[in-house]
Amino acid sequence: MSQQALALAGVMQATELVRQAARHGTWSGYAASASLASVFRLESANVDEIYGDRQRMRLGLETVHAVFSGTHPHAESLQHAVCLLRLQKPFTANRAMLHTTGAALSDIIHQSRDLEPHEAEEYQAEQLAALYKKTVSQLSPRIMVQGNPQYLQAPRTIAWIRALLFAGLRSAVLWRQSGGGRFSLIFGRRRILQQTEALLGS
Repeated sequence: MSQQALALAGVMQATELVRQAARHGTWSGYAASASLASVFRLESANVDEIYGDRQRMRLGLETVHAVFSGTHPHAESLQHAVCLLRLQKPFTANRAMLHTTGAALSDIIHQSRDLEPHEAEEYQAEQLAALYKKTVSQLSPRIMVQGNPQYLQAPRTIAWIRALLFAGLRSAVLWRQSGGGRFSLIFGRRRILQQTEALLGS
């Protein structure tokens, strides 16, 4: 359950960051770095290794806790998260898309290896956004991000929104791989809430 809770936090962290970017034109760089990095950890033994330090997932854990405890609905973030959880099925069922994605991620890692950390991160976000547009955006349901038109016209903001949605999809796949599903969300809310509280306290 802790692995499921952490994967769900990964989904919610990504979608909350998308909401921040679309509505305010800025977002938590610390949390965004963690979400972006999780996409490129291709070979990890468990969910913990993919996300690294759990403090880096605090935004996601707090968002899950707020939604499941009823203290804050986080309506837009939750709506996007539900879409990503639905998208993971057609995405993982599309072998050609998975092959394209895997090859592209490996190439992005290789191309950004010699860049300075900040430059590497911006390059990865930009390339991941292009990959999202080429692959995930072709699937249904399509995620429609609402926000301030001023920010949604900024190329860097658009790139990060798409990259973060890809990170959210990565976490949605992890959620399914760790045993999560529709019934977990409906009937396992209390256990997920308990695990989230434990992770926040660790």
